[in-house]
Amino acid sequence: MVCLNCVIQYLASVFFVVISFLVSLLHFKTPKPRQRTEAETYYQSSTTKEKKKVDSIFNKPSVFLSIIIPAYNEQERLPVLLNDIYNYLKNRENPKPNEKNHGKSKESPRTPFTYEIILVNDCSSDKTTEIALEFGRKHNLNLKVIVMEINRGKGGSVTQGILSCSGEYVLFCDADGATRFKDIDNLLDRITSENVDKSSGVVAIGTRPIVDSTTIVVQRSFVRKLLQSGFKLYVNILGVRGIDDTQCGFKLFNRTAAKTIFSQLHIERFIFDIEVLLLAQHYRFPIIQVPVNWHEVQGSRMSLVRDSIQMALDLLALRLNYLFGLWKTLPISEIDRR
Repeated sequence: MVCLNCVIQYLASVFFVVISFLVSLLHFKTPKPRQRTEAETYYQSSTTKEKKKVDSIFNKPSVFLSIIIPAYNEQERLPVLLNDIYNYLKNRENPKPNEKNHGKSKESPRTPFTYEIILVNDCSSDKTTEIALEFGRKHNLNLKVIVMEINRGKGGSVTQGILSCSGEYVLFCDADGATRFKDIDNLLDRITSENVDKSSGVVAIGTRPIVDSTTIVVQRSFVRKLLQSGFKLYVNILGVRGIDDTQCGFKLFNRTAAKTIFSQLHIERFIFDIEVLLLAQHYRFPIIQVPVNWHEVQGSRMSLVRDSIQMALDLLALRLNYLFGLWKTLPISEIDRR
């Protein structure tokens, strides 16, 4: 016969181990976003030589679209994306007579399409900044570069860019150019449609195809697909449900959603997309999923196995912080008063 005291002691030991693990996880894995340094509150521009103070998302918008690009040592891949953006903007400013007026569908064809490109250089050691500024000068783009003095991670770079933007709508996209940029029109059409309450927050996210057509990509993507399937199940268990692709680096926000979400974001590494979507769901912002054209690009900074484990631990810490009330959300009315 099993000793009752032995069972109680065993369960108490298990409970102690679990609690110790959770406390340790929260202590070591809870991110502690740092404040901006003084230098990080200025940007370099392709249109002027002197540095200027960054804008704030809490100000009124002054352009239609802000394009945020987080970049870390992207001198090789960045020109592809910038060229894609340039071709899109050139087409928007000089549309063909028979071409649909995408995005803000009710605006007059003569209304200028205003934009800004904000590249956040996350402490790169290469010529990412120089290449971006030179491209902007060559093509007369409204391009700004904010340079981080200490590496923050992709989520931190995106956050700093969005908090510094002037756009009525805000897109962040990966620097590798894996997503065809002109697919933004599909996101804009959905987020600006008459069926969307524009007085509230709204989010449109790109969703990628499962595999690409080339054999090389399919072979390389088998492990990625397997890990993505497991990660999606894990994400569903921990609270983000109904989203086909949480990690696609092509997400569009109206200003209310961007201001509400990114002013309260804690995660600065790869898992930040999950917190973005959790906050959007918390505030009941519509999340519109839009298929995009995507292809795998060589040179990823991500290690599938190592970073997948890291993301799993970060996600658990994220959920525990919200569950235990260590991280709190503010009413939108309080955010607007900042």
